[in-house]
Amino acid sequence: MRSLNLLLIILAAPAFSVDLGEESELKFAFYSAAWGENTDDGLRLVVSNQSSVGVVLEEVRFLKTPEFADDDILLKVGLAVPAGRYAEAEFRYTDLLSNNECIQRTMDSNWRLAEVSNYTLNPSVRNLIIENTDSFRIYQCVETISTRWREITGDSLDVSKREESWILYHFETRQD
Repeated sequence: MRSLNLLLIILAAPAFSVDLGEESELKFAFYSAAWGENTDDGLRLVVSNQSSVGVVLEEVRFLKTPEFADDDILLKVGLAVPAGRYAEAEFRYTDLLSNNECIQRTMDSNWRLAEVSNYTLNPSVRNLIIENTDSFRIYQCVETISTRWREITGDSLDVSKREESWILYHFETRQD
């Protein structure tokens, strides 16, 4: 049931590439119970391939600002995702939150990080009915990523692609 809900989230939310605003056919989100819970839980990745060809998501590189360029975060994924399907993987915990002033300021202000994804988060998609916006808020920070994947063509000439786009850090809070 949880996987079905995550799939619905991914499929219902739009994704736009930074370059010309084209919609990406490869949508993904990272989750971790460790965010704000002080646990050692790992990262969970859910990927939706909305194209007509299977792919292998090779890597996601979180590109830090120029002053932190040496601190880029590279996640080697290697996850096969069939055409029109989704796949998920678990990884050991990797800090995706460092060296970003927006993320640090938001975490320090008692917000909870819900997910990190390459699509916008619509509260109605997550079955959240917000009746009082003074008691519930959603906030997002943006970072640039580079994604590399390989289209699986069935022969030795698999097509490798790289795309630079944005990723959103989706925060939620309930004020007491």
